[in-house]
Amino acid sequence: MRARALAAAMLAAPLMMAASASKPVLIPDVSQRNIDIAYSFTGAELLLFGAILYPGGRQPKGEQPTDIVVVVKGPTQSIVVREKEKVAGIWVNADRLRYRSAPSFYAVASSRPIDQLVDERTRAIYELGLGSLQLSPASSAVSDTQARFQQGLVELKRRAGLYYEAPQAVEITDGVLYRARLTVPARVPVGRFTAETFLIRDGRVLAAAVRDIDIRKSGFERFVARAADHTSIRYGLVAVALSIALGGAAGWIARRL
Repeated sequence: MRARALAAAMLAAPLMMAASASKPVLIPDVSQRNIDIAYSFTGAELLLFGAILYPGGRQPKGEQPTDIVVVVKGPTQSIVVREKEKVAGIWVNADRLRYRSAPSFYAVASSRPIDQLVDERTRAIYELGLGSLQLSPASSAVSDTQARFQQGLVELKRRAGLYYEAPQAVEITDGVLYRARLTVPARVPVGRFTAETFLIRDGRVLAAAVRDIDIRKSGFERFVARAADHTSIRYGLVAVALSIALGGAAGWIARRL
């Protein structure tokens, strides 16, 4: 029995290798692996590029052309979305919904509109597009309420430039090389970002690859952020003392004038 199992495994291994070798492979990269944010930071432009490696070195003839989708995500964060209501002429907070994990930044670029590439189920699995984000609400609200709050969250992030879609922003050359440009706004949060690239053909994801991008503060901003994180008590005391000193100096100058 062991000999038969070993022989079957030996026969299956070349078949599995041949099957994997018949699939194309993505070789992605980004123009900047590290982005430093200083006081003068006004945003950055990311160039995402790479190559599609086909078996035999070229795209097989007679097959449908492939498409590329690139998704850049920021670190997840807990966020509370509040719904306002007008009462007696005054806007007040009415209802709210907290999400355990929502991407702080989300941008997607594609060679064609995503709804033309894959069906709704595939979009949901890979979170391709703003309408397919899988957020995690902390409460068990009814589906209509969750949909309303998720739409509001996406709209708020979109207005801030932190969520957006760029259909037809990916250029594919000779079916092998691709590139796309995505904008990182000045208000982008710091942390570890991921750039996911998907190769799609006939409504199926054939290959995927990920590259990491680190966005961090630099200069005086980095010093302040590190001090607030690592020595919060000392940082708070210094901030209070500095505020008192500046207030006293401003009062002294005002009396002199």
